[in-house]
Amino acid sequence: MKIWKLVSGILSIVLCLVVVFQSCAAGFVNAVEDNGQSSGSGGVMVAIMMLSGGIVSIATRKSQGKGGNIALIILFGLGALIGFSLAGNFADLNIWAGWCLINAILAVVAMIKKKNKSEQEG
Repeated sequence: MKIWKLVSGILSIVLCLVVVFQSCAAGFVNAVEDNGQSSGSGGVMVAIMMLSGGIVSIATRKSQGKGGNIALIILFGLGALIGFSLAGNFADLNIWAGWCLINAILAVVAMIKKKNKSEQEG
């Protein structure tokens, strides 16, 4: 899981930039059309969660405790929740929220694997 945390962290940081640019465009469209949607703002929040989750993922990839995985579950879980609930006319936000959900699920898997490994050793 160390390699996955490194790869997902780097991808999350890089994809965060894409999400920010798309969110700015979606926010501009929402403002011009005056459609009352908040998908651009939701995209920026998802990008912040992806950036934070990517940094935490890279920083905690070699940690022995479960605190890093819990932080990843919270960060990526919030990103997924915000993304799915605020997607609106910004359909790509569902894709980025799906990425966050995958990372949150894999953090749960890593925590369970680490728990089972420690129980077998003890």
